[in-house]
Amino acid sequence: MRHLLSWLLGSAVVLGLLFPAPPALALNDAQQLVVEAWRLVNQSYVDPQQLEAVHWRRLRQQALEKPIQQSAQAYDAIEAMLQPLNDPYTRLLRPPEFASLRSNTRGTVNGVGMQLGLRDGGDRIVVIAPLDDSPAAAAGVASGWEVLAVNGQPTNQLGLEGTAAALRGAADSEVLVQLEPPGQRPRELQLRRRAVDLQPVRYRRLDGLNQDLGYLRITQFSEPVPQQVRQALAELSDVSDGQPPLRGLILDLRNNSGGLVSAGLAVADAFLDGTAIVETHDRSGISDRPQAGPGELYCGPLLTLVNGGTASASEILAGALQDAGRSRLVGSSSFGKGLIQTLIPLGDGSGLAVTVAKYLTPDGQDIQNQGIVPDLTLAGEEPLNPGGQGDGWLSQATRLLATDRHNAQAGGGSFG
Repeated sequence: MRHLLSWLLGSAVVLGLLFPAPPALALNDAQQLVVEAWRLVNQSYVDPQQLEAVHWRRLRQQALEKPIQQSAQAYDAIEAMLQPLNDPYTRLLRPPEFASLRSNTRGTVNGVGMQLGLRDGGDRIVVIAPLDDSPAAAAGVASGWEVLAVNGQPTNQLGLEGTAAALRGAADSEVLVQLEPPGQRPRELQLRRRAVDLQPVRYRRLDGLNQDLGYLRITQFSEPVPQQVRQALAELSDVSDGQPPLRGLILDLRNNSGGLVSAGLAVADAFLDGTAIVETHDRSGISDRPQAGPGELYCGPLLTLVNGGTASASEILAGALQDAGRSRLVGSSSFGKGLIQTLIPLGDGSGLAVTVAKYLTPDGQDIQNQGIVPDLTLAGEEPLNPGGQGDGWLSQATRLLATDRHNAQAGGGSFG
């Protein structure tokens, strides 16, 4: 019996060598996309403890247990895998969204030139303003028009980012947009897309008795912004055409939802002299405090407008100016996005936005979900189009800065 048992075990070993277990089935392209997304988040997400808390490895296995044969199924699986992180900024960007976000960082886009925003608690998507020299402006689209549908898709289903992505497309292609001007019946416009400059930096001298005051608005932080800010400050300071010397500047960061952190740091460097700009913390607990270089492109009185749409990189800039005592902030509390993301392509046109760091203001204020409180809250209703006609907040800021300019000239100091 003992010999028989030994023979059976030995035979089992021999059979095991002769007939090895079948190899694991190779993953198809769609499944590999899921695995790659999991790997990228696993190696770069800011909070490894959160990954452990949601059983990150188990989520990958659960995702691969479902049928995944096509890209759409892979995208659904990735989104389901990311959902337990409870981080709205770590997300999958499907090809149209990824292309749209990448184009935003370059400051140009193929589209119709509508700057969009939310109204009525996020239930309505409206035109903040048409961009100059854009198809929307040429068609007579105006601030305050509600966007109801794009190519037949209701905007309340597309959402803000989805609506923006649907309006963009190949140059010379057409898009059908249903809009509703205030107090009028809806109308449909067939608009032809083309390359549009997003005009992230806008500037001018103020009118009337305040021509010695400048106005500089930054709507987002894209690659061209630092150079455009330098150019704006040079032109605002130019007195060769008979303008009075520049004795004060309003920096408008309202509804600036952020963009490239590097661009925000470069703009901060234009207004600060050797002070810390921000403090960042990565997944390893390493902190970094980038410093502004010596000297300032503009060192005069400065007043900064912020509101609930001021977020991310624009909050980094606002917090740096406030903590350094370089500028008072006026308006309303900022959005409160103290997390930094990186964009990672997945190779098929889609990509990931992954939270890789968190930031504090130079004085150590954590603004995530709290925002930055302005030094002075402004009264009255916020304008739909900051810097445009009837902007009561800009009028209040102008009076504040004019008073500061007068005090500075009289020897009373300034808040710059």
